[in-house]
Formats: sequence, structure tokens, C-alpha cells
Amino acid sequence: MAQADTSNSEVRTPAQQEVDDVVERATIAQRGYEAGATQHRYDMAAMAAAWALMEPARNEALSVMAVETTGLGNVADKKVKNHRKILGTLRDIKGQLTTGVINDNKQSGITEIARPIGVIGAVVPSTNPAATPTNNVVNALKCGNAIVLSPSPAGTAVCEKLVGYIHDELEKVGVAQDLVQMVPLPSSKEKTQRLMESCDLIIVTGSQDNVRRAYSSGTPAIGVGAGNATVIVDESADLAAAAQKIAASKTFDNATSCSSENVMIVLDAVKEPFLAELHKVGGRILNDASATQLKDALFQGGKLNRHMIAKDIGPFLQAAGISVDEPETARFVVLPSTGIGQDSPESGEKLSLALAMYNATDFNHATEIAKDILAHQGAGHSIGLHSREDSRAVHLGSAMPTCRVIVNQAHCFATGGAFDNGLPFSLSMGCGSWGGNSIDDNLNFRHFMNTTRVVRPIKANEPSVESVFKEYWQVAGR
Repeated sequence: MAQADTSNSEVRTPAQQEVDDVVERATIAQRGYEAGATQHRYDMAAMAAAWALMEPARNEALSVMAVETTGLGNVADKKVKNHRKILGTLRDIKGQLTTGVINDNKQSGITEIARPIGVIGAVVPSTNPAATPTNNVVNALKCGNAIVLSPSPAGTAVCEKLVGYIHDELEKVGVAQDLVQMVPLPSSKEKTQRLMESCDLIIVTGSQDNVRRAYSSGTPAIGVGAGNATVIVDESADLAAAAQKIAASKTFDNATSCSSENVMIVLDAVKEPFLAELHKVGGRILNDASATQLKDALFQGGKLNRHMIAKDIGPFLQAAGISVDEPETARFVVLPSTGIGQDSPESGEKLSLALAMYNATDFNHATEIAKDILAHQGAGHSIGLHSREDSRAVHLGSAMPTCRVIVNQAHCFATGGAFDNGLPFSLSMGCGSWGGNSIDDNLNFRHFMNTTRVVRPIKANEPSVESVFKEYWQVAGR
């Protein structure tokens, strides 16, 4: 269970003591929750947390507050995101066994028993200050855990209100409110660090600095990697559909998602007609002068300009001091580029309504460009392909440093799970060893539980040496 060291030999700061007190209350609540475990109890608690956000009036209030306090995204899209992400999570966990015997295999003699982890610590970003923590809370409660949230400073007000809503719902189903808490305000790196050190599992979405600190905290950790979604549009693609999907994804919640397209690689054979389709759906191709001016404004001192991150197109263009054709229907801008790496920051994640575009002579050339871009940033996360050639998607899955190949879909809707694909709904995408992560799939309820295995003797299954080495000996000799 939770690892907070409360021995008298340790000198704790007031901030550390505050976190320890929260973790202790969470530990007590979790033990009572587990002691009275039934699948119905766990399911009711998970649905209570989900309804705390999905109830329309509360979703509206939290979405408005999120935009007002963080300055990121837009209210309409946040409402959609909050609703669909949590509805999808409920779909994924419905009917799943997360307590007691979950599998009994007579052939292997192994019985699997689901067990809670204990107290989960979750570090959540300001880009999704309601959907991400709720997703974590739902999964934690489904599996019998308590959870302590550590929001980014900009997201504390939303998190505090969200936790209050969750407490109201938990009370209705007779579940202890201390199962869901947040790090005491004001938030700080010291408090987040203490949570990392004292919980039973730490989950980090957002800052890569936080991910690194989580992995070095001494606590089992699940961190997710940086996004830099790169999509290829080849000569066989349905260009109108590809443009529409890219536009919808790129502009959703003003590109707050780590899965929003950041880079397009377009084959020369379809460049001009594809750009025409992009223009129809609000994409505005910048000339060299405007592209340079926008890059100078967006990338300042090695960091993204906070006045341009996740802003509506009007304020975004105004901050850059540029104009575009037909501004009344403009939705995002396209930056033609050739460079990749530190000297070409447009090749990385932009968290804004800017989309870099590279040209490729053929599909092989496109894959090489994509590989270089992901080597610079975004390795492990995802790559997209708009094509009628499914073999090319399989090729990307075999050749690229990526955990997901998103085929003919709006990237930010598909990568985190969708109702029309088979990925689990999540706001946290593991990037495997390529992204320095401990998981390579979408964070889901299975990451929130332990499994105990009861192992019984079965009929011996010991092969002979000859049967094992027969094929090898035929090749190499004995």
C-alpha cells in the first residue's frame, strides 16, 4: 500500500506533511473500499465519478471554467471531449471483472484474481483539466483504488470543482469521499514530488519533466510520451476526405490534444489538388514571408508563445501579426517546410493552429521524412496515413518508431480511442521504449489493477531435447 514514510526520523516540510495527510486518508478509505469489495460497488463508484463530469450542467460549468482559467481551447469542444471520452471509457469498462476471480483456466491450473493497487497518484495537464483526471478516477475506482490528483497550476480551480462534484456523486452511492482527493492548494513541484514518492503507482500525463521525475521517484510509474502527430497523404488518398478529417482534428479544442496533427507529408503527385481541398475546409497556406513571421512569433527562446498556444484563429493570427486570404473562413494555417530538428522548430509539437507541411517525391521518401521527424520529437506516439493502400499502413507499423498507425481517420479523435475503432478510450497514450515509457498502449483500466495467480500442479509438459533442437540441428549441425 501507500509508501509515505511517517517515521519520526524523517523531517518533513509543511508541504510534504500536507501531502502525507492526504495520502494517509486515501489509504484508510481504500482499505475500507477494498474490504467491502463487490463488482457492483466498484462499478457504481466508477459511474458516479463519470456522471460528475458528464451531467450536462456540470460539464458546461467545468468547460467554461477550463477555458477561462487556463486560456486554452474552446468551450464547445471541451464539452464534446468531456462527454465522449468518459462515455467511451464507460463503454470499455462495462462488464469487465476487476475484483475477485477474473479467470479460471482448468487446463493451465491457474486462477487469476484481480486486486487493487492501492493509492494512485495522477499528475494531470492543463490542456484537459477535466477529462484527463476523470478518466483516471473512473479507472481507479473501477479497480478498487483510491486516487490523489495533482493538477498543473493553471488547472487547479477546475480540478477542485471537479473533485467536489465527484464527492457529491460518491455520497449518493455510499462510497467514501476520501477515495478521490487532490493535492492541497496551492499546488507546487514539492507537493507533486511528494505524491510521486508516497503513492503506490504514479501516472503522469503532460510535462515530460514530470514524466522523468516520476520514473526516478522510486514509485512504480506510468508516464506517457510527447506527441508530434505526423500524417502522410499519398497519391491514392481520398483527398477531400483527408482534408476534412485533418481540418476537423487540427482545429478541435484549438489543438490542445497531443494527437492533433502537427506535420503533414504530402506526395508531390497530389500536392496541388490536396492544397485546394485544404483551402475549402479552412486551411490557409502561408507564403515564405508570413511563414517566417509566424515562426518567429510562435517559437520564442526555445519555448512556445503562451499567447498563441491553443488560441482561436483570430487571436492566433493577431499575435503573429499576419493576415491570410479569406480570413472569415480560415481555421488553421499551413507552414511549408523542409528543415527538421532544433533549427526548424516547426517540425515539432506546436499545440496551436499551425500545421507544418513537407513534400515527398514518393511514399518511400515520405517514410524517411516521417522517420526523421519522429526521431526529433514524438517517437513512439503515433503516425497517420491517408491512403487506399492498406499494405502501406502495415509497412509503417513494421518500419517506423511508433505504437500506433492511424489509417484514414481524424488523428486526434482516433488515437485516444473512438467509437469506430478498436483502441481503448484514453487521454494518455503510452509510447513504448521509443518514447521512454513503460507502456506502449492507451492507458486503460487494466493498468490500474494487480493480478494474483493461484498456480496448481498439472500434468507435466516437458519436451525432449531432440524435439526442441531438431530444426536447429538440421541447419547448424549438432
